[in-house]
Amino acid sequence: MNNYVVGDIQGCYKGLRRLLKKAKFDAHKDKLWAVGDLVARGPHSLETLEYLHDLGPQFETVLGNHDLHLIAYAYGISKLKPQDRLEALTKHKKFPKYIDFLKSKPLAVLPTKNVLISHAGLYPGWSFNKAIKMSNKVQEALNQSEPTKFLSKMYGNSPHQWHSDLTEIQKLRFSVNVLTRMRYLQNDASLDFETKCHPQNAPKSLKPWFLMKNKYLEKKQTILFGHWASLLGQIPKKHPNPSNIVALDTGFVWGNTLSMYCIETKKIIHIQA
Repeated sequence: MNNYVVGDIQGCYKGLRRLLKKAKFDAHKDKLWAVGDLVARGPHSLETLEYLHDLGPQFETVLGNHDLHLIAYAYGISKLKPQDRLEALTKHKKFPKYIDFLKSKPLAVLPTKNVLISHAGLYPGWSFNKAIKMSNKVQEALNQSEPTKFLSKMYGNSPHQWHSDLTEIQKLRFSVNVLTRMRYLQNDASLDFETKCHPQNAPKSLKPWFLMKNKYLEKKQTILFGHWASLLGQIPKKHPNPSNIVALDTGFVWGNTLSMYCIETKKIIHIQA
């Protein structure tokens, strides 16, 4: 049995199936994990969710910002844009079922003891356990009998920094932002949401989250994340943390590659768009 972790699928169903075929993924014994953003922007979000849902226990995922956006839309909190290409999914008779499917998923997960998956990464002041704890709190909020109160307050760029004295809703919003939207931070570890480019083109006042020292990380640990297509999977070999950090959003929906990491072999498999 192998555990495979695929980067941002974004409704690219045919690409996903090609990648799984190349990896010789066996749905009877292997397990597929995803870094989130299962839907939106690509042409086949409905088919993607149908397939992943039908894998049953052989599939697990964390939520990305596009997945959360779809959930918020289902509850009347946000609006979709034409470029989301989600009309077929939202009009399908099983749409409520797929929303329940997404709502049941966390923002961070440990497929093995020393491997963390989250859509955007790990905040420099958090350990694996802290990320899982905050993910659990967000998941609880999403699965209330009436989640609209949380969803209506989920969006917003503040607070920019983590403090223990934040209100409960501030902690939840910060956790959503860190685990699904984060790319750059200021030197004081405050979040920046304006810059999305490759680090070589970013202002010198900003650092990618993985170039910020995290005292909680250990050499045996691995972080798998997506979200940042402009990185094209490139993480500097020299960074201040002892852990292995793997970027899996390699921009397939934008015409680049779709990537998948095997936890057991530590190898990455690609296909070209």
